[in-house]
Amino acid sequence: MRRPGREAVLAGMVAAVVSGTPSTAWSLARGGDVLEGARAAGSLLLPGERRTGRLLAGAVPVHLALSVGWAVVLRAVLPERREPLYGTLGGLAIAALDLGVVGRRIPAIRRLEQLPQWLDHAAYGLAVGLVLRRHRPERRDADER
Repeated sequence: MRRPGREAVLAGMVAAVVSGTPSTAWSLARGGDVLEGARAAGSLLLPGERRTGRLLAGAVPVHLALSVGWAVVLRAVLPERREPLYGTLGGLAIAALDLGVVGRRIPAIRRLEQLPQWLDHAAYGLAVGLVLRRHRPERRDADER
């Protein structure tokens, strides 16, 4: 297994920023609550909390840690030159675990509409894959030759 490298951290940070786009667009289009997912993420760290501000503050480190952690995993397993495709598939596999296994035990996550959450995970994986494809050390070395 390769060392996690800065490109995995970068990929996780970029994906953390863009991965909520599908569910946010979904909520806006349907007149829903755009903060529902963030509050659910905050409930992982603060399970008894109900105040939005505190849940949002709790969501930030949870979301960043999960995003970077999964990016490290994806960097280790994604085949080179196919990172975007397999990153998207990896994002869906992560969704199966996050939403189908872990999320079932957490009421705030269980209440989230599923399709936009799966789309967020696919967007996350795609973003990780695109950043990794661009920033792999092996690729930079080859480009410099």
